[in-house]
Amino acid sequence: MTLDDWRQAARFNPVASNAYHLFTRANPTVSQPLVLNNAANLQQSNFDSTKRTVFLVHGWRNSASSEVNSVLVPALLAAADLNVIVVDWSAGSSSINYRLVLLNTISSGRAVAQFIQWLNQVSGSSTSQIHLVGHGFGGHKVGIIGRNLGGSVNYITGLNPALIGWVTNIYRFQPNDGVYTEVIHSNYGVYGYIAELAHVDFYPNGGISMPGCDSNECDNARSYFYFAESVMSGGFTGRQCVNYAAAVIGMCDALPGRLQMGGLEPKTGRTGVFLLETNASPPFSQG
Repeated sequence: MTLDDWRQAARFNPVASNAYHLFTRANPTVSQPLVLNNAANLQQSNFDSTKRTVFLVHGWRNSASSEVNSVLVPALLAAADLNVIVVDWSAGSSSINYRLVLLNTISSGRAVAQFIQWLNQVSGSSTSQIHLVGHGFGGHKVGIIGRNLGGSVNYITGLNPALIGWVTNIYRFQPNDGVYTEVIHSNYGVYGYIAELAHVDFYPNGGISMPGCDSNECDNARSYFYFAESVMSGGFTGRQCVNYAAAVIGMCDALPGRLQMGGLEPKTGRTGVFLLETNASPPFSQG
């Protein structure tokens, strides 16, 4: 990190600039903004504290309108009657300077945790009802959010968490950031992190090159397309591997363990690395 990176990061105020967009089945396409410390705004919204809440966190140089959200919001609402809150931290993620975005990811993650604490306090909801889902840099940020909530979030999903800047970063996704944590690796070594990060790590097609893709960008995006399909229809049965190296080379036939990838329900208590194969086009699941 340079001194200029730290100076620019100090000017970023995520408590003020993070935006929170609520989608529900009553407003599936036009969001309702939720504002920290504005209880009247929350009470007038469609937020229902008796339902589960999924937070979606985008990655580097993305925003609330990025594809990850346009894919996941309708899939989640079709699958269950949920509160879906899209976190827009584009004020901190839009720089081409990844070192600055790394710093902003950490501070913005703390600010999201602060928002969740306020939301729970005002509405009566709890972290046992929360599912954090993040892509790319957001895939590590959901871990940071969970850590700042004491590891009490029920379910955290990292979708191809980023590689660049995170290999030796102490703030990267960690297994105990939530009660149950899961990562889907779809482009390891390029856009995505290589090794295990969560309680359970899935390596579809070995984790780097996805059938039907001809670019790293496509491979990177497959993580959220697979997750969207998993919440809609299940499928994606993984077979257990000794470690991620075995998953990468496809040598995972010795162990008996099987586990479904993704979905809305946490597989609390399960651990390990799993390999599965997908189709080149939707439906991606082979069962």
